[in-house]
Amino acid sequence: MDLRQLRYFVAVAGTRNFTRAAEKLHIAQPPLSRQIRLLEEELGVTLLLRNTRPLRLTDAGRLFHEQALQILGRVEQMKAATRRVGKQERSILSIGFVASTLYSGLPALVRKLRQRAPELDIQLLEMMSLQQIEALKAGRIDVGFGRVRSNDPAVERTVLREERLVLAVAPGSPLAASTGPVAIPELAGHDLIVYPKEPRPSFADQVLSLLDDHGVRPASVQEVRELQVALGLTAAEAGICIIPFAASQQRLDLHYRLLGDQRATSPIILSHRVNDDSRYIGLVRELIGEIHDEGAPWLPGQGSEAGSEPGSAAAGGSAGDGSDAGPDQALAED
Repeated sequence: MDLRQLRYFVAVAGTRNFTRAAEKLHIAQPPLSRQIRLLEEELGVTLLLRNTRPLRLTDAGRLFHEQALQILGRVEQMKAATRRVGKQERSILSIGFVASTLYSGLPALVRKLRQRAPELDIQLLEMMSLQQIEALKAGRIDVGFGRVRSNDPAVERTVLREERLVLAVAPGSPLAASTGPVAIPELAGHDLIVYPKEPRPSFADQVLSLLDDHGVRPASVQEVRELQVALGLTAAEAGICIIPFAASQQRLDLHYRLLGDQRATSPIILSHRVNDDSRYIGLVRELIGEIHDEGAPWLPGQGSEAGSEPGSAAAGGSAGDGSDAGPDQALAED
């Protein structure tokens, strides 16, 4: 399979006619038909129903068409970005991130980067913490924001902060009866939802290790791929979920309680290649410092999450006195 075959198939799928597709591609129809046949033989499935007018895509054909469009689009982006760098029009900064950092200040950092360095082409790539290490070493990203500690001599890591962990439960759960911190032993015997499912080790292992350290045994453990799936299942009363503090500001249909152990935290870790002298690495560090000094609501001062007053905003409420937050959106500290 090659890019030419993908382009041929996209042309046929778009026109639903071999003759018009061949004209669009400026080739004869027989070689076009032959390449589509070769593609189907390689995949072992039928992509097109040829006995209809116009041609119809099979279910496999529709899936392949969607994926082919994405691949070809990415190739065009790569070509354009490479030309820009080659002509010294723009510099590129590729940032890898775990999804939960979208709630912990990454969007604010990117906005500041665009303002401070308008010549910079910023690429954001979601990837797990361990994937970021390999991507940094391979040059696919320049900076990573993750949560799993690692030890690789080629990568420099800085723990930006330790973020308090929060229990998320459905409003009807017995654990939702209080807004105060929940003692970790109280979680014993409940169905637990953890994320991500893979690769491991990951944030899921941090949660499981935390419970194990307190001698807590869940009734069951369900592993899901991402944070939003975990919270959705929690809202559906499929179990309870432990998440970083900042992520508790997103959904209005869940009840949140800080974990009572102030040592129950998850790090946010900045990673980049050792001896990377790019000025943009220094700029990223400088802007992170600015964000911290501004006291954003999702980035309280050290330890202040543990001192949140009753009624403080947690899930979509204001960052002020919390008057807009209902009882199921409040985090409180004894």
